[in-house]
Amino acid sequence: AGLKAGSLLAAGPDIPRRTLGKTGEKVSLICLGGYHIGVPEDAAEGIRIIEAAIDRGINFLDNSDDYHAGESEIRVGKAIKGKRDKVFLMTKPHPRDKKGALKSLDESLRRMQVDYLDLWQFHEIVYETDPDWIFSPNGAIEAAYIAKKAGKVRYGGFTGHYDPAIHLKMLSKPYEWDTVQMPLNVLDPHFRSFEKQVLPVLVER
Repeated sequence: AGLKAGSLLAAGPDIPRRTLGKTGEKVSLICLGGYHIGVPEDAAEGIRIIEAAIDRGINFLDNSDDYHAGESEIRVGKAIKGKRDKVFLMTKPHPRDKKGALKSLDESLRRMQVDYLDLWQFHEIVYETDPDWIFSPNGAIEAAYIAKKAGKVRYGGFTGHYDPAIHLKMLSKPYEWDTVQMPLNVLDPHFRSFEKQVLPVLVER
């Protein structure tokens, strides 16, 4: 709030930070999208992008187990060597079952060459069946408890970009989410509005 035009570009290491969800952690209000740093054909260029972002004050690094078949996570791992304490590291698993989610987690940790994640978010909760699947016996939510207890994950959340009703279904389940990711934009209020339906629930929590 109160930022002048262009101030983000000039802010450098002092880029504004915000408290993330219920974590209490301060993260840069701009997050480096993990998909995009896997786009350059030259891996070195992707790594330079990550390093430049960190040097300019972006500490929130997004990723997913399937971005460029794991290449995005590999690039992040190389870029944050010696800088682990400077970043808030997040990635997202796709599997909805416990076994698959735990396997995905271990593969992500290996690719990024780290012992733990700051945030692990179940990715793309876009089907009506996803919440029930995740919370079924041997569902992925069991992996979240195991991962936290083992110290491999600090915080847990979920993402989705499709229907606020599915977000609300996830929020009705018996779990204390630390974060929830969703799209908010100028068109949102006019159709399946996350701002109108989901955001008030999150603010209340």
